[in-house]
Amino acid sequence: MTAPDTDLAPDLAAVFDHIDRQRDAFVAQLTEYLRHPSISAQNIGIREVSALLVRRLSDLGFAAEAVSTDGHPMVMARGPEVPDRPTVLLYGHYDVQPPEPLEAWVTPPFEPTIRDGRIWARGAGDNKGQHLAQILALESHLAVHGTLPCNVIVLLEGEEEVGSPHIAAFARHHAERLRADLVVTADGPQHPSGRPIVTFGVRGMAGFELRARTARSDAHSGNYGGVMPNALWTLVHLLATMKRPDGTIAIEGLADPVIPPTEAERAAAAALPLDLDRFLADTGMDRLDAPQDRPFYDRTMFHPTLTINGLHGGYGGPGSKTVLPAEAVAKCDIRLVEAMTPDQALDCVEAHVAKHAPEVEVVRMGGMLPSKTPLDDRFAGPVRAAVARGMGVEPLIYPVVGGSLPDYVFTKILGVPAYVTPYANADEANHAPNENMELRLFHNGIRTGAALLWELGRMRVGAA
Repeated sequence: MTAPDTDLAPDLAAVFDHIDRQRDAFVAQLTEYLRHPSISAQNIGIREVSALLVRRLSDLGFAAEAVSTDGHPMVMARGPEVPDRPTVLLYGHYDVQPPEPLEAWVTPPFEPTIRDGRIWARGAGDNKGQHLAQILALESHLAVHGTLPCNVIVLLEGEEEVGSPHIAAFARHHAERLRADLVVTADGPQHPSGRPIVTFGVRGMAGFELRARTARSDAHSGNYGGVMPNALWTLVHLLATMKRPDGTIAIEGLADPVIPPTEAERAAAAALPLDLDRFLADTGMDRLDAPQDRPFYDRTMFHPTLTINGLHGGYGGPGSKTVLPAEAVAKCDIRLVEAMTPDQALDCVEAHVAKHAPEVEVVRMGGMLPSKTPLDDRFAGPVRAAVARGMGVEPLIYPVVGGSLPDYVFTKILGVPAYVTPYANADEANHAPNENMELRLFHNGIRTGAALLWELGRMRVGAA
């Protein structure tokens, strides 16, 4: 693959030169953008920031609007038509996590501060800095050439940080307006080694609660011990039937739909760099979870997981209280791999509970489908080349990442390949105090976005 700073075509080189000259101006734009809170969970600043984005994209000549949903609005924009060229949908989200605890921030979360080569603010990396880089890539092509190399749709969501509850219905309703050849999302961190990555898939998720009730109220553990069933023990025994000591999940039928990874996907996972000793030291762990013989990246890419997120009941305060719990709740999630679905997984959970502890209630908490794009998809080469040109180094290839994003909306509802090309540093502290983004990576993200448009502009619609 062509190195990013050599053999550049003159038209792309001119765009890169413009990006370099505008470095300070672009950082100023990022700083101003980050001053505006847009906290979806608290409904703070959402309408204001969506309107700001509509104005910003309209100024670039895009047909832009904030489209209402049953929740927060989607910002949708389409650029000028470029005949016979592919259409890329650039997805991002303008909502951010709540900033609390505020006292843990070195500087206030919505007063962006530059220090140590980074910009520090809520939303810097997740996701305002990354989708602004995409917008500035559009602006740079238009500033230099007056046109874009390919067709572009921008979709910025206002509810990603609360689970994207309305994006699926939105995509179904607006499928024609969102018709594209591929989707590219700039979100998430790069590899801990500092290498950029291209992600081809994400795991899905299904959440549920197990609720046990054994009596009208808690009781004295002496007077009622041995007589009244303990709700916590009921859940402990049930949970023990769901996962074996060797680490394998024992819920009947859960993994039946799983499509095993291809040899190419296994090879890509095996090629990812890993310093296991450092990983264990950094996390304070002394071992990996069972099964012990499972390769590191296989664990987060190719297998479902069952996690107990919390187990609640009885007394957990200071000192002791000799109480026998009458109620207990276990909060759990299952990470899903292709081609599992939340409904199928939760059906299996319900059947398992009915068999092993029929008195326990299963409460479905919703979920998200997994997504996967083939490594040999025809757009994979241009996406990888764009990242290499923009970031200055060949990207690592992730067939799947362990977390969950709404990529299924693109691959399963709109029926197009979807890629994630993170621009942020691995220690961006997204969702935590002192969120930040390296300015070097912000700048390289703009270059990557510009290179992506250029690479796609070299293709023809319908060409193999």
